[in-house]
Amino acid sequence: MLNRVLILLLALGLSTFAPGQRSNIYLFDIHQEEGGKVSLTDPRFLTAFNAQGYNTDPSFFSPNELYIAARLASAIQTDIYRLDLTKFTKTQVTATPESEYAPARMPEMYNFSAIRREKDGRDSVLRLWQFPVDQLTNGKPIFKYLSGVEEYFWLNSRDIVIYKGGDPTTLSIMDTNNDKIETIATNVGRTFARLPNGNLAFVQKSRYDDWKLMEKNLYRPKEVPRPIIETLPGAEHFAVLPDGTFLMAKGSKLYKYNKFSDDNWKEAADLRFYEIRNISKLVIGPERAISSGSGKNQATGLATPIAIVAE
Repeated sequence: MLNRVLILLLALGLSTFAPGQRSNIYLFDIHQEEGGKVSLTDPRFLTAFNAQGYNTDPSFFSPNELYIAARLASAIQTDIYRLDLTKFTKTQVTATPESEYAPARMPEMYNFSAIRREKDGRDSVLRLWQFPVDQLTNGKPIFKYLSGVEEYFWLNSRDIVIYKGGDPTTLSIMDTNNDKIETIATNVGRTFARLPNGNLAFVQKSRYDDWKLMEKNLYRPKEVPRPIIETLPGAEHFAVLPDGTFLMAKGSKLYKYNKFSDDNWKEAADLRFYEIRNISKLVIGPERAISSGSGKNQATGLATPIAIVAE
């Protein structure tokens, strides 16, 4: 069932979960054909073990292992699970009284990070933690004082992009060595991604419907972000393919945009056939070689996974 490393995962956002909601994760191979056409093949349902529960935040730790956050239908907290895409097995990674979300392998490879919802009296706070991949210790907070992190992305072993909710929402770069924080944008969407050229893409929101997909040059900190294209109306969930093509989700549909070949968003796929209705996160996995045919007619090629969390 889980025999592809390249996936399209759609996941519900951390802050939108409410009791009774369900979300699941699906796996596809995504192919780019001549003329820029995008197609999805080999669908896989990755969360059959928790189909009535809450499944989100897929993250590739290697070509053959995927970490996710899952709240079982009978549980009160969300834990991290590891899915082996070759052996078709799952392993529970965290089992704490708190909930953990958004696992990501850290650049030095020996640890992974996750957001933990810690109890603070009658309230709770979101704090970024790190844990050893070998699970030999219980982990520790990455930042001593910083809380409220809802999404993040490691730029390198030192710098991390963090998204914080609130009014306004903020996108910042944090230095893990000295806790120095630099805000690069406000009133932003909760989705952002690294581009092939090393820059950062994010959604700039406004009070109106003219939200824009923006590009920030991380090598020139003083350079202001520049617009790429307006988003689909009210949409903020996107991912970037290896060649720089943007995929954006709205409802059950995926749209694509490449600045070199497209003048606007073009519909790429409608996933209603898989009973996917509300896409909320897209994660692109690493390319891997795949084989087709057999014997002398066997051929190899590359497939790219994209991961989606959706209702």
